[in-house]
Amino acid sequence: MEQTTIITADDHPLLLKGLNDFLLERGYNIIGSGKNGREAYNLIINENPNIAILDIQMPFMSGIEIAQKCKTNCPDTKVILITLHKEREIYEQAKELNIFGYILKEFALEEIENCLEQVIQGEHYFSPNIGKKLQSHGIDTELFSKLTPSEKKILKLIGEDKTNKEIASLLFISYRTVEKHRSNIINKLQLEHKTNSLLIWAKQNYSSFT
Repeated sequence: MEQTTIITADDHPLLLKGLNDFLLERGYNIIGSGKNGREAYNLIINENPNIAILDIQMPFMSGIEIAQKCKTNCPDTKVILITLHKEREIYEQAKELNIFGYILKEFALEEIENCLEQVIQGEHYFSPNIGKKLQSHGIDTELFSKLTPSEKKILKLIGEDKTNKEIASLLFISYRTVEKHRSNIINKLQLEHKTNSLLIWAKQNYSSFT
């Protein structure tokens, strides 16, 4: 693990921190992190890491665009894409680029270690969860309609990367009230009680409810 150099990139600070913390706790050697596609690509060029774990959709340059450039300019760097998107077109594009790993964000922390183990050995890892998720997706309007106006406001702010403390300040309510609303939203939307599950849902469906 120590010998394998890794860079990570995601434009969502909370998701990037969660991934980095998870990997560092398990002894992986992260040598840099980017907050957008340009930073990620520059890190790859300058550091020539063994593995680059990239969000697909980032400002300046997408994970797909970085992977295309890496084929020519950094052929030794194995790219793993982590994405919110479930469209078949993007999935097929990733396969055509000979991406080494492809994981949905909602399963990232469950699967990343297994993915890394296989990629380190030179094998490809495409999440087994992807097949059943490949579809044009939208929000479940029946479940969404169960949310109160206050819960919808909080959901919008979560989708904008606001923390519980920031939401409490913006809406003039207590931190504990925000936590209670978050719990209610998770239950009403029938989401799994996993770290960042609500944040991921809010980011993925933001354009559908704002």
